[in-house]
Amino acid sequence: MIGVIIAVVAVLVILLIVLISNIHIVPQAHAYVVERLGSYYATWSNGLHLKIPFIDRVSKKVNLMEQVVDFPPQSVITKDNVRMQIDTVVYFQITDCKLYAYGVTNPIFAIENLTATTLRNMIGELDLDGTLTSRDTINTKMRSILDQATDAWGIKVNRVELKNIIPPREIQDAMEKQMKAERERREAILRAEGEKNSAILVAEGRKQSAILDAEAEKQAAILRAEAVREAHIREAEGEAEAILKVQQATAEGLKMLNESAPTKEVLTLKSYETLAKVANGQATKLIIPSDLQGIAGLATTIAETVKK
Repeated sequence: MIGVIIAVVAVLVILLIVLISNIHIVPQAHAYVVERLGSYYATWSNGLHLKIPFIDRVSKKVNLMEQVVDFPPQSVITKDNVRMQIDTVVYFQITDCKLYAYGVTNPIFAIENLTATTLRNMIGELDLDGTLTSRDTINTKMRSILDQATDAWGIKVNRVELKNIIPPREIQDAMEKQMKAERERREAILRAEGEKNSAILVAEGRKQSAILDAEAEKQAAILRAEAVREAHIREAEGEAEAILKVQQATAEGLKMLNESAPTKEVLTLKSYETLAKVANGQATKLIIPSDLQGIAGLATTIAETVKK
C-alpha cells in the first residue's frame, strides 16, 4: 500500500515537472518558432504559452529588436586599380520569424557574404576619389540591394554604413601630402586676403582722415572769414559813429555860432584860420578866391585899430 502511494506521488511529481517545463514565457520584443511533430506549427509572441510535451518543441528563439552587425574589413579594388580595405556596418530587423527560421541556414553569414559581393561590385565601378566622396550614395544603393535580397529570409535591412575606408599606405601618404599642400595654399590665400583687407582699411582710414582734415580746414577758414567780416563791420560801424559824432559836433557848433550872432570881424578871423589850415596841407597848388583881397584890407584895418 505504501509502495503504491509512493509511486502515485512520484508520478504526480513527474507530471508537475513536465507541466512546468512546458510552460514558456516569451519576453517583450522576442518570438518563438514552434514545431509540432517536426513541422512548423506557430509563432509565439510575448506572453505565457504552454506546449504539448513530446509533441511540440521550440525550434528557434527570435530577437525582434533592431540588430547591428559589424563585418570585418573586405578587400576591394577600385576602377583605377587601387586595392583598399572597407568594413561595413549593417542595421537589420527580423520581420517574419518563419522565413527567418526556414529561409536560410545562417542568416548573419549570408548577409555578410551578400554585403561583401555587393560592395565589390559597386566599388569596381568607382575610382579612388569617387569612392572616398560617395559614401552616402554607396550606403543607399547597398541598403536597397540588401533589403531586396533579404526579403526572402524575413529580414529588413534598415541602414548600411561604410565604417572605414582604408587605402594603401602609399596612397595615404600621397593624400596627406596633398591635404598639406591644400592647407598651405588656403593659408597663403587667407594671409593675402588679410593683407589686402588691411591695406584697404588703412587707405580708407587715410582717406577719411584727409577728408576730415580738409573739412576742418574749411570750417576754420569760414570761421576766420566770419571773424574778419565781423571786425570790418564793427570797424566800419565805429568809423560811421565817429563821423556821425563829428558831424553832430559841427552842426552843434554852427548852431551855437549862429545863435551868438557873430560880427563881420569874427567871420573874417574864422576865414583866416581856415586859410591857415588849408595852407598847412600837402597840396602843391592853392587856389585863393578873389574876394580875399577885400578881406586882406579889412585885416589891415583891424590890425591898425589894435595897435592904436
